Amino acid sequence: MVTQVRMGELAVSCRAGDELMVVGLGSCIGLALVDRPGGVAALAHVVLPESQGVQRPRAKYADLAASALLEEMEAVGALRRRVEAVLIGGARMFSVGSSFDIGARNAHRVRAALGDLGVKIHAEDVGGNRGRSARIVLGQEISSQLAGSPRESLLSLSSEASISMAPTTAQGTKS
Repeated sequence: MVTQVRMGELAVSCRAGDELMVVGLGSCIGLALVDRPGGVAALAHVVLPESQGVQRPRAKYADLAASALLEEMEAVGALRRRVEAVLIGGARMFSVGSSFDIGARNAHRVRAALGDLGVKIHAEDVGGNRGRSARIVLGQEISSQLAGSPRESLLSLSSEASISMAPTTAQGTKS
């Protein structure tokens, strides 16, 4: 089943072959969390860095999305200690002052929230000035596709994979 995750939404699956995707991430972050051994994955479409007291929808805000995803994953059997994160998006879509760089602010706040929760970031494809799409295919991979470019695998979810893809830096290049 293919699930399109729209702005401020999240989706969780534990069924091999299911696809979770966000199309057209600009300054937004596609936050993918996965418990590979447990076969559980989740994706949130994060829009803004701070909730500023607003509690819903939790997936909309960088300071709330990670904990919301973890709760949903744990409800279907994921173990927090095995969860890894992949961040996709966070582009600087407009050339205005740095305080208006919502993409960088979103990425920074998501990283901080994951750190507070003890979740390891496996890979990132963030920054730049072009939009991306994020895709999770359970049992296969988490991938990113920069607008006008081929899809790039960021993390293998295959049970046969003993070594996953190389982590990426904040600029989306291999480290």
